[in-house]
Amino acid sequence: MNKVITLRLSEEEYKIISAAARSERRPISNFITAKVMQEIEESYYIDPIEMDQIRSDQELERKLKIGHSQAREKKGRFVE
Repeated sequence: MNKVITLRLSEEEYKIISAAARSERRPISNFITAKVMQEIEESYYIDPIEMDQIRSDQELERKLKIGHSQAREKKGRFVE
């Protein structure tokens, strides 16, 4: 089921978003949804190539396993 939200934009933000949506021939709501979803995917999910690089780094894997074990055992400290 679709949800309706209210989004408060300044006049300048509205003009910029509206122009960008028009340039892609999309309704503003579709443009905003697509851009937000794209940002989430790029920011919160890892690229398969990057994941392969992480998994191939044996030293990093070793350190991650140690950190995971220590966290599970509630050892160590939080660094802010």
